Amino acid sequence: LTTKIEEHTAASARLGAEITNLEKEVAGNQASLDQATAIRQKQLAEFNSEEKDMLESVSALKAAIVVLSKHHGGSLLQDKKKDQHEGTRLLGVANTLRYQMRKHARLFVGVLSPSERRALDAFIQAPEDYFDATYKQSYAPQSGQIFGILKQMKATFEENLSVAQKEELENQKAYTELKAAKEAEIAAGQAQLDTKQQDLASTDQKLAQSKQDIEDTRNTLSAEEQFLLMLKEKCSMTDKEWEERQ
Repeated sequence: LTTKIEEHTAASARLGAEITNLEKEVAGNQASLDQATAIRQKQLAEFNSEEKDMLESVSALKAAIVVLSKHHGGSLLQDKKKDQHEGTRLLGVANTLRYQMRKHARLFVGVLSPSERRALDAFIQAPEDYFDATYKQSYAPQSGQIFGILKQMKATFEENLSVAQKEELENQKAYTELKAAKEAEIAAGQAQLDTKQQDLASTDQKLAQSKQDIEDTRNTLSAEEQFLLMLKEKCSMTDKEWEERQ
């Protein structure tokens, strides 16, 4: 019985240590997954915001190109009196360019040349001069330059949008693979943990039973010893009485 108690005690200690390590492992994997999920959520939020911004920029530049295309090359020289709203539309184009250049200044570093920046600034500051000069046919070179700059800006946004969308797909794929791997590790660790906990409960039950058995044995031996002592005393008294009778 003593040997069983020692074996069960050692097994209980070993299982307890293994359970502690497994709990740390499962918790660590869960923490890693939670962190990866938080990062992924942040990435997705940033991408959604960036994609929305890029799409809006592309749409705005497309509209600006449509407006300027009507003036490019003086195609509306004979229609000036028919459309008095072109000046307002050009002002809208200028505002669009001003907004895009301020918001995405870093995006166009190295994309637009100094001369293109100067031409763009001149148009933004006085779009009505561009309108008037177009009909005077004295602004054709600048007209073509502004039109080209708009198309270049639109292409830059579309290229960056494409890159961002590809990165988003890669990020989503990487997260999906990581999530699957971590969930598998967590499930495997939890399964081992459940088994170890069941083994520990069984071992502790056996240990408790062994301790009870040895205690019962000790109590039984004590009773027998008392019985033997009483029997010995009785025999001793019987012998004395016999001697007295003789």
